[in-house]
Amino acid sequence: MEAVKSSFLCPTPFLPKSPSSKPRPKPIPKTKPKPAILFSSVTPDPWSLSSGNHNKPKPISKNPKKPLSDDNARRIIKAKAQYLSALRRNQGSRAQTPRWIKRTPEQMVQYLQDDRNGHLYGKHVVAAIRIVRSLSGKAEGSYDMREVMGSFVTKLTFREMCTVLKEQKGWRQVRDFFAWMKSQLSYRPSVIVYTIVLRIYGRVGKIKLAEQTFLEMLEAGCEPDEVACGTMLCTYARWGRHKAMLSFYSAVQERGIIVSVAVFNFMLSSLQKKSLHGKVIEVWRQMVDTGVAPNNFTYTVVISSLVKEGLVEEAYKTFDEMKNFGFVPEEVTYSLLINLSSKNGNIDEALKFYEDMRSRGIVPSNYTCASLLTLHYKNGDYSKALSLFSEMESNKIPADEVIYGLLIRIYGKLGLYEDAQKTFAEIEQLGLLNDEKTYVTMAQVHLNSGNFEKALNIMELMRSRNVWFSRFSYIVLLQCYVLKEDLESAEVTFQALSKTGLPDTGSCKDMLNLYMRLGLTEKAKDFIIQIRDDQVEFDDELCKTVMKIYCKEGMLRDVEQLLEEMGTNGSFKDNKFIQTCFMAKHRESNRSEEADETIEALDQPDAMAFGLMLSLYLADGSTRNTEEILRLLIKTAGGLSVASQLISKFIREGDISKAETLYDQLIKLGCRPEDAAIASIISLYGEQQKLKQAPKIFSAVADSPATGKPIYNSMIDAYAKCGKPEEAYYLYKEVTEKGHDLGAVTISKVVNSLTNYGKYQEAESVIRQSFRDGLELDTVAYNTFIKAMLEAGKLHFSASIYERLLSLEVAPSIQTYNTMISVYGRGRKLDKAVEMFNMARSMGKSHEASILFSKMQEEGIRPGKVSYNIMINVYVNEGLYCEAYGLFQAMQRDGCSPDSLTYLALVRAYTGSLKYSEAEEAIISMQKEGIFPSSAHFNLLLSAFAKAGLIGEAERIYRELFMAGVSPELACYRTMLRVYMDYGHVERGIAFFEKISESVEPDRFLMSAAVHFYKSAGEELKAERVLDSMDSLEIPFLTNLEVGSKTKTPRNISE
Repeated sequence: MEAVKSSFLCPTPFLPKSPSSKPRPKPIPKTKPKPAILFSSVTPDPWSLSSGNHNKPKPISKNPKKPLSDDNARRIIKAKAQYLSALRRNQGSRAQTPRWIKRTPEQMVQYLQDDRNGHLYGKHVVAAIRIVRSLSGKAEGSYDMREVMGSFVTKLTFREMCTVLKEQKGWRQVRDFFAWMKSQLSYRPSVIVYTIVLRIYGRVGKIKLAEQTFLEMLEAGCEPDEVACGTMLCTYARWGRHKAMLSFYSAVQERGIIVSVAVFNFMLSSLQKKSLHGKVIEVWRQMVDTGVAPNNFTYTVVISSLVKEGLVEEAYKTFDEMKNFGFVPEEVTYSLLINLSSKNGNIDEALKFYEDMRSRGIVPSNYTCASLLTLHYKNGDYSKALSLFSEMESNKIPADEVIYGLLIRIYGKLGLYEDAQKTFAEIEQLGLLNDEKTYVTMAQVHLNSGNFEKALNIMELMRSRNVWFSRFSYIVLLQCYVLKEDLESAEVTFQALSKTGLPDTGSCKDMLNLYMRLGLTEKAKDFIIQIRDDQVEFDDELCKTVMKIYCKEGMLRDVEQLLEEMGTNGSFKDNKFIQTCFMAKHRESNRSEEADETIEALDQPDAMAFGLMLSLYLADGSTRNTEEILRLLIKTAGGLSVASQLISKFIREGDISKAETLYDQLIKLGCRPEDAAIASIISLYGEQQKLKQAPKIFSAVADSPATGKPIYNSMIDAYAKCGKPEEAYYLYKEVTEKGHDLGAVTISKVVNSLTNYGKYQEAESVIRQSFRDGLELDTVAYNTFIKAMLEAGKLHFSASIYERLLSLEVAPSIQTYNTMISVYGRGRKLDKAVEMFNMARSMGKSHEASILFSKMQEEGIRPGKVSYNIMINVYVNEGLYCEAYGLFQAMQRDGCSPDSLTYLALVRAYTGSLKYSEAEEAIISMQKEGIFPSSAHFNLLLSAFAKAGLIGEAERIYRELFMAGVSPELACYRTMLRVYMDYGHVERGIAFFEKISESVEPDRFLMSAAVHFYKSAGEELKAERVLDSMDSLEIPFLTNLEVGSKTKTPRNISE
């Protein structure tokens, strides 16, 4: 830019102009302007033919043509016109033909002498162009342009020299030819020739040469026009010289030169590529002030920069202006505005832009859809998000990894965990799984569903694929290990997280909770010291977690120190929890005035803080401070509830003395703890067999109308545990007479306690009373009732209880069936007992079924054929083949004749334990006993031989199947083709398929295997024939089959 220092440039700095109040210029019309007529053009216009209407008289021309003196010339012109017209018709609308020009007879003679033969330039011009271009292969300084162009001196006109200059490709040839050109007599300085040189220099990035040429133009007295200035501006813009470009444009403005909209677009685009959006907006405003009408491209660039500069209202205004002038915005413009509205939370505006775009028939990009999906996700409008995704599929808009990740998040929020997993698997199948955010999103979904194992698998998969772990990835991985309670891995992950910066408070809290859950209090204390030394900034939740640990361990001094630190932290100035802790501390240190001031400042003290401070002083053994804080606690809203929860917490943790102390102090203050706290104390005394203390607490609240169900239940439970069934029964009667419903669990405990001590009459009374009251009972209660009446010998009543259970659609358990087998067994209803066994077996619990089978035999019930078959199948399914053999022998000893299903289970047992000979003997035995074997019996043995690679034995069994008069099923055909496929017996496979193809129904596996066989044998025609048949039947082809996938050596049959 230094080379252009002249009077053209003004030192005035390039300052942004304020938006002018002048009206915007009318934009460039959408219709194409009429092309200007140029007499020399590299890309000439095509011919314009007449309408061909010969009836219409030709209009009289204002300037009639002079008749040509040479008839031969006219003939040549007409013939050439016809030739080029035909040529253009054959080439189509893009035919390149020269424009026809009116010439005088003298000009036409000269044209013929030049022998152009339809070319744009004469032979001498073409020769000059070719000679100058040929110099590009020579080294710098190895030629002299004067010598090269010596033969063309005085032969080229100024216009022809401009043509030669314009047609050059290399900047060196332009420089040297232009220097030679200036030495010619026909040369005259012109802005046109300088513009040609500037354009070529700018195209190759020779900016300094362009600046020198521009300065030379000024010195030659050529006033630069808008084209020359525009060329320089485009050169600066093309090569990113934005400072020089803006300075040059400032000078252009001061000289009153207005460049075209194309130049402005070049400048704006170049500035935007370098993210100079502020400069884009400044140039745009100056463009509007100069009256240059913007076009579609201008609006697109400017709106993008306005959006990225955060000028929301101006971007919306410019967008509306663009539409008012009749321009159709591009998809990228809509996408930017939708994304802007989404980030600002303006969902209505975003949807308005989207609907406008769709109404114009513009298909949204996946980036636009991702912006809308994010907006719907943040607003919790998941139904609209899923609807948008369906719309994307219908419009065939390809979803990228970001969109799939959002879809996984949405499914996770809706609890559709299986759909989330399917989507994740689909991403992997499509090869889009690359971003760590997608892995972490899927892991979070698994964590939210409580499945930390699957979350860990995702994170391990991510690690195995060398996907980079971000800070957030380590946070999620730490959460997985904390839920798994894998301390070692959690500590390693926390260390890795710490290397990325100070750990977040959530991760610190997770680590502390893990230490406390594992009972590692000392490690928790050390961890707190570590994070405090590292100056981790505490938030409210982390502060509460640390306070819980300190208070639980009675660490009074550490609590005071922490409170002092939090007090100096400005973020905790208005924190209710910290302020309440301060208030409790001031009370403890007899600074009651400060405590009263704190109470007045707090609208409502934090009950949890009081509870923690209370547990702190209980652990410290300070009774006076405990009473003082407890007095403050019960004055707060929900304070009594906090104290009651604290009692229950101490009992759960086994800290009985603290619970008793807190309970006694509450009673002393005239407060009654909540029912749950009282019930927990009574239950604790019941477990410890302390019947004196439990009734004492119960009697203190029994007469109160506020006494609820938990207290009664706990007292009855305490009586039952202490072996006092009568007291439990009397209390039960007393409570039920008052109209209380104690629930199924308590009634079960009463009945069980009475039964255990032989109080059958009272137990029956309780059962009948619960039936009369229509109480809702669960499976356990019914099981207890049935067992009680069984032990009482009332079998009929036990059976009626079971029938009541079924009528009320209460699901029976294995225990129910077990008890009912005993009921029916003792009542000699053997068919009913077997029915119970069969129903228990249908639940799919093999171990329990085995127990019930033994129970039947203990009750003297002889199992039938069905029961034996069920149990043999149970053992076979579990792989207990020895038990299956033993049961089959027991079945024969009991005189129970096996049937076809029995032998089928026996063959399964033998083949499963690789006893092929015994399996064959079983099939032979059933034939001897007159039981006709089915195809399923043979197929079991056939499959066993096939898996073992015993192809000869498999073929033998297949032949024996026919000898036995059994028709093979589809499974047998598949087994035979599978063994030929796995072990590469192509010829046998083809022969087998061709033998059965006429008699078997079309099958996917059989036909796919045949195609693979034919291709392996080189019989492509037959393979194509089978494939065509599959296509016509709409049977999909199996591509994953492989001929010769196994190479096992056949083994001999085990003896």
